[in-house]
Amino acid sequence: MPEFLRKLFVALKRRPSVIALIVLLIAFLYYSLNLTHISDTTAKIQGPGMGLCGFATMLFSMLSLICFLNAFPRRKKPVIAMVVLMLLMFAVIIFCDVYYSNLIMTALTRAENPIKLDASTIYIAQAYNVLQSHIVILAIGVALILLLPVYTKLLRKINTSVTVEDYGKLGEIDISGED
Repeated sequence: MPEFLRKLFVALKRRPSVIALIVLLIAFLYYSLNLTHISDTTAKIQGPGMGLCGFATMLFSMLSLICFLNAFPRRKKPVIAMVVLMLLMFAVIIFCDVYYSNLIMTALTRAENPIKLDASTIYIAQAYNVLQSHIVILAIGVALILLLPVYTKLLRKINTSVTVEDYGKLGEIDISGED
């Protein structure tokens, strides 16, 4: 195997929780970088609790990353209390995303004065898509956290040792110290 892959597998064997951390960082960055669509949608629809849902999602996303770093300390057992707190935060984030998505759908399909999607309000559809994608990415991250013991064992089975060949010359080396 190439040296780059061997070093990558060695690093993952030492700290397999990095895989879930990367997925959670992707979810955080995806939501953060598309926050403009969420904010514009909140200003346009002005549904009950939309701003609070956006705020809670951002707050708990940052706090859950901090909990993740404290839940899986380097070369120690996971801190169960932090894992439970982190999973509760993920549940709140997913609830807020689903609630916000339902408010968008309600605003688009209501009988009185529905919001029409056109070129000037396309950000509403983009916000809805961001929320759905965010839920999927978070679900993958939670699954990776819950399956951490399984793929840790699988990673440990990968042989990353370097074979050193002596070409039969090991017997020729004089280690006695005599001249």
